[in-house]
Amino acid sequence: MSKPLLAMAALFVPVVAAHAGEVPLHQAAPAWVNKAALDLTKQDADAPALLIFDNQQRIEAQRLWIYSDTATRIASAEMLGQFATITLPWMPDKGDLIIHDLAILRAGQEIDLLAGGKSFTVLRREQGLEQRQLSGLLSATMPVEGLQVGDILRLRYSVTMADPALAGNVQSTSPLIPAPMRVGFGRLKVQWDAKTNARWKVLASDVTIKPTRSDGQTELLVPLPIAKQPDMPDDAPGRFRHAPFLELSTFADWQAVSRTMAPLYATDGLIREGSPLSQQLAEVKAASSLLERAQRALQIVQDNIRYLAVGMNGGNYVPQKPEDSWTLRYGDCKAKTLLLLALLRGAGIEAEAVLVNSQMGDLVHDRLPSAAAFDHVIVRAVIDGESLWLDGTDMGARIEDIRDTPPFRYALPLRSAGADLMPLVQRKVARPSLDLSMDVDESASVDLPSAFSAKAVLRGQPAAGLNLITTQLDRKQRDQFIAQFFSRMIGVGQYSDVTMATDATAGTTTLTARGATTTLWSWQDKQMKRSVIRSLADVDFNPDRAKSSWSTIAVATPDPESIRYRLQLRLPDGGRGFTVEGAQNAVEQMAGRELTRSMSIDKGIVTVDERLDTTGAEIAVADIPAERDRLASANARLPRIVAPSDTRRRWELNGRDPAGATQITAIETTFGQAIARADADDVSGYLARASLRNGIGNKAGALDDLTKAIAVAPDVDTYLKRANVLRDLGRLQDALADAEKARSLDPSSDQANSTLSTLLAESGKLDRAKELLDQRIALGGDARDGYRQMKADLIGEFGDPQEALKLLDGLISDKPGSPSLLNARCWVKATRSVMIDTALKDCTSAIELSTSAYQALDSRALVWFRLARYEEALQDLNAVLNAAPGTAESRYLRGIILNRMGREKEGGVDLTIARQLEPRIDVQYGKFNIRP
Repeated sequence: MSKPLLAMAALFVPVVAAHAGEVPLHQAAPAWVNKAALDLTKQDADAPALLIFDNQQRIEAQRLWIYSDTATRIASAEMLGQFATITLPWMPDKGDLIIHDLAILRAGQEIDLLAGGKSFTVLRREQGLEQRQLSGLLSATMPVEGLQVGDILRLRYSVTMADPALAGNVQSTSPLIPAPMRVGFGRLKVQWDAKTNARWKVLASDVTIKPTRSDGQTELLVPLPIAKQPDMPDDAPGRFRHAPFLELSTFADWQAVSRTMAPLYATDGLIREGSPLSQQLAEVKAASSLLERAQRALQIVQDNIRYLAVGMNGGNYVPQKPEDSWTLRYGDCKAKTLLLLALLRGAGIEAEAVLVNSQMGDLVHDRLPSAAAFDHVIVRAVIDGESLWLDGTDMGARIEDIRDTPPFRYALPLRSAGADLMPLVQRKVARPSLDLSMDVDESASVDLPSAFSAKAVLRGQPAAGLNLITTQLDRKQRDQFIAQFFSRMIGVGQYSDVTMATDATAGTTTLTARGATTTLWSWQDKQMKRSVIRSLADVDFNPDRAKSSWSTIAVATPDPESIRYRLQLRLPDGGRGFTVEGAQNAVEQMAGRELTRSMSIDKGIVTVDERLDTTGAEIAVADIPAERDRLASANARLPRIVAPSDTRRRWELNGRDPAGATQITAIETTFGQAIARADADDVSGYLARASLRNGIGNKAGALDDLTKAIAVAPDVDTYLKRANVLRDLGRLQDALADAEKARSLDPSSDQANSTLSTLLAESGKLDRAKELLDQRIALGGDARDGYRQMKADLIGEFGDPQEALKLLDGLISDKPGSPSLLNARCWVKATRSVMIDTALKDCTSAIELSTSAYQALDSRALVWFRLARYEEALQDLNAVLNAAPGTAESRYLRGIILNRMGREKEGGVDLTIARQLEPRIDVQYGKFNIRP
């Protein structure tokens, strides 16, 4: 058990108010309370920690009395710490806190903790102030002296409440504890007399209550815990997912609630002539149209009155006066609504307050009429017969958004004549909460990072939240936050020139950035393709309604919101040969969303404009398959750009932009700016630029960046990267030195051991390489077999092939059918031209057993080459290069074979590409006597 269980009685306190005492009273429980008996005979280790949870309520004289009795077994040292102090909150302007008993039961003895006049201490503090709540809540606290593990702590107390704002009505909302939570003895009992005319309702499953009547009192008795409540899908509407509760109300109907609350929002005389607030009203009235007046009034309330929930001095229902709100410059939803009403009505606009529930709006229709069914109040204005729902606690609303509908589902207008619930018909929002536009430069090649400039315009709550966060950050932290924001939207990369600007007139916050991020081009179906659509990337619609109990539960979709995405993409070679597959233009509805898209390619520029709106619609179970199909179809029709087969690749760039392209220059500029702006110990910019330069053949530039990175942060990975670049540049001894340094930093690094052993073997130091690998093999563990294969591979390449094959035979006998080992044995045979007659079988078996057979296909091609069966070799190499055109080894061998087949021009192209991809490939194959 945990401390919140003891405090659960506080959850039975409804939202009501009246003036009472600020000091806890010490009195006996009232006569109508039936004290629960504590059974001390069932206190074994399996007994529940919560021995008693008793809540009894009674309506009398337009007042609600709530009695609570808890008995808790202190079963552990952790619980002892939790119950070291008892804290009882109450609202002194709403009723009394009455302490009946507080005692420790130990070994049949009762220790009275209130003996000798001991009492609770009242703390006056606003615990919710950091959540913008000024509640007037008091806390009565008392340390539990002498409490020990094994003791039973019993507390009985009451809270009384009444509220003049409810005109004599009483209401209560009581949570019902469900299984599997265990309680030794638990109940909820509610009583009222015949004159009260109370009504009750249980919003829970599998709870049967039979009211009883005696001596003019009606009584409801609910044993606790109630039955375990049915599991609900996460995507069920809120009315299915609420916690179980019982509610009680003396309101006759919704009209009675409406009539009772309406006087609180009368506005006559609330704005005095000549007051500061009257000047604001004059500004509102100066607007030329009623719609503009409504917007101006709403903006005044949203922008000038900060939100602070006020729940003291009857504030639960009674709003703060408009002139007080203007002077204090804070107020809760009630205060903001009353101020907005005063301005609107003063400007000649028909307007009324309406109660809503911000959390369980779709449940209101099923609840008992009471003010407790609501937690929020907004304004309904009527202009030209159209309802406008205006929320003073929202932020950033402007004239464009005046018709947006909040997602509260139902509203109760407050009218002196009374009103019934009114549905809020959901509308598509007018402006996107996020409007992201990007200019992307991919003019050099489809293989390089994308250079871009981006602008994100945020409005409403997203903009307000962003402003709140960034105001707490220094400039560096703010820039990092903006970069992280774009990383989530665009992708991880390097960012420079980040900015942030707020436009109070438009109610927007604009972020901008320049940067470079990972390319979206990929090799698919033997072509390079790129998606240009982002709107459906995060849309998932897989409702689970397999359980029979869920078969009628609709699917809730996100509340109305909108995102707009615009792209201008500059293609390589002026867009020559680039095409589009999929639907360039679309207007589609699926899974509670509406998608609108237009797309075109003109003079090498791709332009995309798309908007995705969520509608807040509920989807019936019967419609789930059709909606799934619509979403799948929409995804299948998403447009992709298809590059021509001869599109320029990174290995054709020679380290610089081709004529007419600017992509590499833009990326280099981004990296340079990122490096200049970075902290002295941040080497990410150097590493990113080194990767770019290495990929486009600028080995010298990559070496320079890696050297600068090592000077600041000499880690294993960076040393190994520099070792590989040095190897490509033919500086084998320098590469070996870097590999030695990497391994000295982390002798356990598999990558460091692999690189070092390979460079040792290439340097003619095969014995040292074998010694290093034998040390790792002797350690055993999961990496042992990998090191054994590595040893065989190096011996097969630089040593005795028969020794290598013997090692591989042993490995294969331990793991028969391993495609990687079969391929390794095939490769040794093919490269060293030994046992060629069995090499073919090894490679073919590896191909058949592999899920990705490209390495084995390349190996088999070399076997075919040794057998002078060039057509078969070419077939295997084509298969590899159709799937992975950047495979240097396959390019090189295909070039040699094409030359021997008399197709020197084609072969020359492959050889050139292979050498650009792998500068040392002639050396690599030359040692096997394989040359063009």
